[in-house]
Amino acid sequence: MSDKGKAFINIENVVASATLKQQIDLNAIVRVFPGVEYRPEQFPGLVYRLKKPKTATLIFSSGKMVCTGAKSERQARKAVLKVIDELKRDGIVILGKPEIMIQNIVASAGLGGYIDLEKATYGLKKTMYEPEQFPGLIYRMDEPKVVILLFASGKLVCTGAKKEIQVHIAVNKLQEILESKSLIFYEGPEKPRLPPLPSKEIEKEKEREREREREKEKQKEKDKTS
Repeated sequence: MSDKGKAFINIENVVASATLKQQIDLNAIVRVFPGVEYRPEQFPGLVYRLKKPKTATLIFSSGKMVCTGAKSERQARKAVLKVIDELKRDGIVILGKPEIMIQNIVASAGLGGYIDLEKATYGLKKTMYEPEQFPGLIYRMDEPKVVILLFASGKLVCTGAKKEIQVHIAVNKLQEILESKSLIFYEGPEKPRLPPLPSKEIEKEKEREREREREKEKQKEKDKTS
């Protein structure tokens, strides 16, 4: 089904890091799991793939791990824990619980309209647009702190978010800005609607924003007095 004229947001990839506070014997993992990829002469990490959820986890001898391919924060955490459970079950000694952090979320989106990229270079702050080199406009949003690629078709790619809700906030915010500056045009009589934002998550994120602003103000005061 074509998504032309439709508004959507899809999470494409969630990258999570994990830290085990211990050294890991990668050769021992290879002996127990012959299906893993480990070529230390090319790359120091071992690649451990899961079919469900479909992810690839890099494991380093330092105890650091990086999981890619998940489609949600929950799935990324689940994948890391599943890898550790499988290792432990087959005799790999892992002592503590991992510290898991979401490092980056990549999402695709569509606003269902056509964006005037030439005018958007002036209507939006912090943009880069060189159409002879790349057809998309690069827009750096301050809050949430993400980078969005805009295409004339109304398609977007959002990177840099640490939470899924930040993607939804950023795309909705961008659509509002584009509409307020007459930089997006819709063909049909009705504006395509993005998925509704969960109000509880929005409030939590707003509170986190306010906390970050308070911390910035405190730091400014400290800098003045020091």
